[in-house]
Amino acid sequence: MCGLTGIFNINGSGKISLNTLSQMTTVLRHRGHDESGIYIDDHIGLGHARLSIIDLNSGAQPIHNEDKTLWIVFNGEVFNYQELRKTLKDDGHQFYTTTDTEVVLHLYERHGVNCLQLLNGQFAFAIWNSTKKQLFLARDRMGICPLHYTRQNGCLYFASEIKSLFMEKAVKREVNPIALDQIFTFWAPLPGITFFKHIHELEPGQFLQIDQDNMKLQKYWHFPIHPRAELIDHDPEELTEELTQLLSDAVRIRLIADVTVGSYLSGGLDSSGITAMIAKQFNHDVQSFGIRFEESDFDESVYQKQLSSFLNVNHKELSIANSDIATHFSEMLWHSEKPVLRTAPVPLFLLSKYVSQNGLKVILTGEGADEIFGGYNIFKEALIRKFWARNPQDPKRADLITRIYPNIFKNPLLKNSLIKFFSQGLNKADDPLFSHLIRWNNTKRIKTFFSDDMKNEIGDYDGIEEIRRLMPDHFDASSSLAKAQYLESIIFLSNYLLSSQGDRVAMANGVETRPPFLDHRVIEFMARVPSVWKMLGLNEKYILKKVFKDILPKNIIERPKNPYRAPIQQSLLNKNNSEFIKTMLGEMEIQKTGYFNAAKVNSLVNKLYTQKHVNEVDGMALAGILSTQIIDSQYLNDFSLTPGASLEPDVVIDNRSVRS
Repeated sequence: MCGLTGIFNINGSGKISLNTLSQMTTVLRHRGHDESGIYIDDHIGLGHARLSIIDLNSGAQPIHNEDKTLWIVFNGEVFNYQELRKTLKDDGHQFYTTTDTEVVLHLYERHGVNCLQLLNGQFAFAIWNSTKKQLFLARDRMGICPLHYTRQNGCLYFASEIKSLFMEKAVKREVNPIALDQIFTFWAPLPGITFFKHIHELEPGQFLQIDQDNMKLQKYWHFPIHPRAELIDHDPEELTEELTQLLSDAVRIRLIADVTVGSYLSGGLDSSGITAMIAKQFNHDVQSFGIRFEESDFDESVYQKQLSSFLNVNHKELSIANSDIATHFSEMLWHSEKPVLRTAPVPLFLLSKYVSQNGLKVILTGEGADEIFGGYNIFKEALIRKFWARNPQDPKRADLITRIYPNIFKNPLLKNSLIKFFSQGLNKADDPLFSHLIRWNNTKRIKTFFSDDMKNEIGDYDGIEEIRRLMPDHFDASSSLAKAQYLESIIFLSNYLLSSQGDRVAMANGVETRPPFLDHRVIEFMARVPSVWKMLGLNEKYILKKVFKDILPKNIIERPKNPYRAPIQQSLLNKNNSEFIKTMLGEMEIQKTGYFNAAKVNSLVNKLYTQKHVNEVDGMALAGILSTQIIDSQYLNDFSLTPGASLEPDVVIDNRSVRS
């Protein structure tokens, strides 16, 4: 992947500053440290920071077509570019590089916006048509690659990261209270929303086309969800065979690169399955990477060791201490550009740095499997709670939850607390959002820390009602599991896992992650698979386990789901971080930023310092409040228009009529 940025002078008045464009590009150099390039004329400025993965020697951007009427800056990968290139060459298109970027440009020249339907990949790009004076922006189907934009002062500014937009001093830097409300409800902003007012994110599967007269925003792909009547009526063996072929090809094409490709190996089913496919089908000399936590409750390194030995891969392990998470929390947030309710992105930030230090730029991951194949406990919880609602006197009620959380139920106090918690909202079992209402309503409790001013700014906004308005027409006709998967995918996956915990922490260190499970062919196939073959009873990811049963050890296939987490309280409140906490969450700073009630924050911090075990909401509140304060400091209070060391672009194509 790379970093892209640009300025479109919509009405042609004023001038685009080459210096500003250079700064907007320089601040993205962590995304692409190999080389940088700029194209500028009287109407457009395009900037690019390149991480070279395909055509290492001649793939510098911006790239143009034969007569230089079209220019592109591109971030990401198109995995089927070789087949597309052959078709275009047969049609007479001429190429001067062997990159996928040039293929996208010619595909757009040939098919216009319909080119997006032909791409299999993860991407964000901008194409300038100098003849029509028209700009085209697009983002991949799942939103793996980010792309932001804002229309201010007669210009459209766009960039892979918001910090690049802020290098233009005319772009306003203000917090969006609605986004904060959404994060403190859904763990992430809703599609298209960012933490900053006036700054938008192109939604997954969306394009923007703009010229002097019109601006068009349109979805070209929607996350699939089908009524029960439209599902595939095949037996599970046949479905397994089809899925195996699709996944195998998804892995194969994601190994295409002119550099070494490695994998993440956590010890769970998903990353283990991907690593096994690579090792057994394509590359017997795989290099894998994993995390070892200081806290045993979070550590899965024993399974990583077992798998690396079983698969005979070269596995490297990075040890993460609680103090490491505290030390790098602020640095992670600089790249995330929005508050988080977890510390989980920090170890992944450190892991990508470790990958980079070992000389790799590309990693395959297991991201997306839980959403696409039905792996999360929230899906099982919804199934059980619906049973509770319809069978209020059944003696098996508690036993069902025990099957998901066996360790918790060993403690009678926690057992009763959990049963009480999951008994909430059973009267809404027929609500289309039933699976997630309990989580959202639980998370919303941290909004009690908002200050009166913040509550007034948010007003009567209701994020859950907005979710209802976003649902497709046939949502109610789909199965309960399909509805839950849809909600998890369009909110949590795209806007948190692929962002704060995905692209941002990987590209912070110049590492591109590629998730084969999010190949759109796999997603579209699984959307038509009946729910029973995704979750058979309470056996999650049933069909995926069938795919992997012959290439993974039995205990990995059958081990209970253990979601990736990182310690919050133990990390952020460790003794080496006490002065920072005292400053950032002290009364003076809390009152200065104005987001939170200082007295309530003080009570929370005191509680967390004195109690060893606290509930999930208190942990999320600590991470959310602290990260909001840090983001405010980084982007509103101390933001610098000088992006560190000034780096001259390697290539500047200056077609302005008057240069300055």
